[in-house]
Amino acid sequence: MTGTLIVNNLAGLLIISSLLVIGARQPKNSALFYALQSLILVLIFIALAYTMHAEELFLWSGTAFVTKVLLVPYIMYKALGKLQDANADTPVIGMGLLILIAAIIIVLSYLVVDSVKLPMVEDLKPALSVSLSHFFLGLLCIVSQRNILKQIFGYCLMENGAHLTLALMAYKAPELVEIGVATDAIFAVIIMSVMARKIYRTLKTLDVRQLTALKG
Repeated sequence: MTGTLIVNNLAGLLIISSLLVIGARQPKNSALFYALQSLILVLIFIALAYTMHAEELFLWSGTAFVTKVLLVPYIMYKALGKLQDANADTPVIGMGLLILIAAIIIVLSYLVVDSVKLPMVEDLKPALSVSLSHFFLGLLCIVSQRNILKQIFGYCLMENGAHLTLALMAYKAPELVEIGVATDAIFAVIIMSVMARKIYRTLKTLDVRQLTALKG
């Protein structure tokens, strides 16, 4: 099995893990599925490092493992694990419709990427289309969930998509770039987690439909 085939197959697993993150009823489970997705992303970095002979990606994979597989899920699991609101756990759309919309997003993303001539990633277009679709899957998570905590994971999915795009298109970029992206994600998650906790303590809800008190 060639390196590009491994990368493309692992990218396909990212889509499945994204659906698990979005579809999980409990934010705790979403945190675990996000850790799984981030581990797959690390494996993609390692496969790309061997395929593209890019030593920088080995350091990227180490940084991503620490920040995305360990730190961010731990922060989410511990900081938000005690916040419970059963009324907010029901999504706006059902799982069947969610999968259908996700499939449409994936197909459209592939058609967009396939129509563009990109010699440097000609054999990695499926993986690149996955990275593009992750932006829209993140948006789908945000608009389809009533639970504020689940919407935070929508941002995390978008960030993983950006990370994969960077690895595919700029795998020779300095390690400092990757560290900056990873650090940005950690601080963003911390800030959003603190805001979610304050909202819950003040309004006793995680349902975005109940946040009309924040208007004005």
